[in-house]
Formats: sequence, structure tokens, C-alpha cells
Amino acid sequence: MWRLRKVICAPPARPDNAAMGLDAALAGLATLAALTLRPWRVLGARGPAWAWIGWWALLPLLWSADLHAHSAVVQPLSGASLLVLMCGWPLAVLALLGTALATVVLGPLDALQALHRLAWLGVVPATFALALGAVVRRWLPHHLFVYIFARGFFGTLLATAAAGWLALAHTGASAGLSTDDLLIGRGLAAWGEAIVSGMLVSIFVAYRPQWLATYSDALYLPRS
Repeated sequence: MWRLRKVICAPPARPDNAAMGLDAALAGLATLAALTLRPWRVLGARGPAWAWIGWWALLPLLWSADLHAHSAVVQPLSGASLLVLMCGWPLAVLALLGTALATVVLGPLDALQALHRLAWLGVVPATFALALGAVVRRWLPHHLFVYIFARGFFGTLLATAAAGWLALAHTGASAGLSTDDLLIGRGLAAWGEAIVSGMLVSIFVAYRPQWLATYSDALYLPRS
């Protein structure tokens, strides 16, 4: 019982110097690439859509879910894949910087922990979602349900799970949990996030396609 209580209440591991260097490199390169593309030019005079601003505002809570729950067993969620679908990769990366800053200013993460989560909950799954989206668009039929399932559901599942497993391979298990336990936990978290993303994408496609920067009726609706 004492061991279980110690595991559940243990704080997240702090990244070491080598891990911090890779985290900073991933975040820095992604930010530089996003700034080079100048994505704010597509926003127009009315600014960003409130829908993806609302989702972005939830990300600090998702990224620190384990700390708010006071449990190392709870796995933080990413939310980056859906953000990429809603506003595109360059704007998503810049928005994720704000998420990392908010987790530091509002708590409960310190700067190094926020940098680590920026890399592995933000930049890496967002980039995987971008790459998977390019594969889907190139190799699969341009159809409404292909977009919903391949990008909204399976794309989120694969991007989030792969990022979580790579982060685990990079930093190792922590807080008294075994590697197998964390692999299962992050896989289950990815499934949960994929279900939410797929559900929201299907609703947006049906009622508010303008909220999805990566979707177009002209491309994905079958022509009569």
C-alpha cells in the first residue's frame, strides 16, 4: 500500500541535461520553421477562429493532467494533432509555445518540465500529424470519410502514441512505474484522445468545415 501511494503521488521526473538539449533543439527548430512560414498572414482582419482558440486554451490543463490529478499513473494528453487539423502546423507550433508558457505562469510545471512537454506533447505529435496528413492526402482517396477517420481518428492515434512512446524511450520510466505500464498508459491515452478528435472532426466537417484549416469541400466531397 505504501509503495502504491508513493507511485501515485510521485512528481514527474525532471529531464536531465541531455534530454533537455534534445527538447530545446526540437522546440527551437520547429519554432524557427513556423516563423519562417509567417502563418499569421492567413488569419485575415478578423483574427483566428474562436473554435481553435478555445481548444488551445484547454491544452495547459491537458498537458498537466497528471499533476492536477496528483497521480503519476494519469498520463497527460497532447491535443496537438487536433490543433494542427484546425489551424495548420505553423500556427499550431506557435500556439503550442503559448501553451508551454501558460503551464509555467499558471502552474504547476517549471520551465524545464514545460520545455519537455512542449517537445513531446506539442511539437513531435504535431509534426507526426502533419506527416501523416501528407501521406493520407497523397496516397488515399479524397473522400469525406477518409479525412474523418484517417486524419481525425487514426492520424491522431498514431501521432500521439508514437510521440508518447518515443518520449518514453528518450527519458525512460519514472516515478516508480515500469516501462510496460507507461507504454500501456500512453497507448490508452492516445486512444482516448483519438476518439475525442475523431468525434469533433466529424462534427466540424458536417456543420463548421471552416473551422478546419486542413479540410476543403472541393477536395474531399465526391463530385456528382
